[in-house]
Amino acid sequence: MREKPDRGTHFARRIALIERPFATEKTGSRRKSVQCNPVPDAPEYPTPNRLRETAIGERPQERLEKFGATALSDTELLAMLLRSGTRGQDVLTLASRLIVEAGSLAGLIAWRAADFQKLKGIGRVKALQLVTVMEIARRVIGQQAGDAPLLGRADLVAAYFQPIASGLEVEKFWVLCLNRKNRLVKRVEITSGTATAALAHPREVFRAAIRESAAAVVCVHNHPSGDPAPSAADLQVTRQLREAARAVDIALLDHVIVGRVGADPLARGFYSFREAGLV
Repeated sequence: MREKPDRGTHFARRIALIERPFATEKTGSRRKSVQCNPVPDAPEYPTPNRLRETAIGERPQERLEKFGATALSDTELLAMLLRSGTRGQDVLTLASRLIVEAGSLAGLIAWRAADFQKLKGIGRVKALQLVTVMEIARRVIGQQAGDAPLLGRADLVAAYFQPIASGLEVEKFWVLCLNRKNRLVKRVEITSGTATAALAHPREVFRAAIRESAAAVVCVHNHPSGDPAPSAADLQVTRQLREAARAVDIALLDHVIVGRVGADPLARGFYSFREAGLV
């Protein structure tokens, strides 16, 4: 009488069958071993090198020298700043990826060094160089309105500040010192606060106005969240500014909060205390 194998032995035999690298195929009385090879992976094709595939005369540097910067695309201009790509990723491909990740070339102006470093091929030094270029661009755009832009309305103030406040991660508070025709004499940054607050004392605001012999002032601060709706602290500061303006006999034309159109429920991108009847 055959002994019935215990459960442990039976289990071990089943495991051995699973782990065997060969399966057997019975053909008549002969047994033939057939190796079970895994399905091969799909072949990996190298990423085309866009720069090498571009004719020498059509490469960014050659086009820049021949036609000037205005002839270059956004990708080509950014490639000139990057200067080089990485192994397996040429500079044009890297520049194109940056623009896609940011949504547009303009979107890069709000990026920090850490954002640039998330992309393979951009190290710490290159990231800092790019942040520097973006800050230069921000300041140049901020000065394009001229030395004495007219800032007598909230929409003009918001448009003037759009490139200045774009991408800021903390609240800042400015006072715009104006002449009698509501043209800018000087923009003064009063405070730079946290991600949710920038406290400004009326004394500091009007000290700057008196120093610049301003006939009127407009106070401005940003909301990093993009929603320009005023907080309780904003309302309180505005009341204090209004009383201080009366005391020193300098007109407070407005207090404007700048945000982003996309984050504003009213799709304006700014809030005016004068338009709300609070100044």
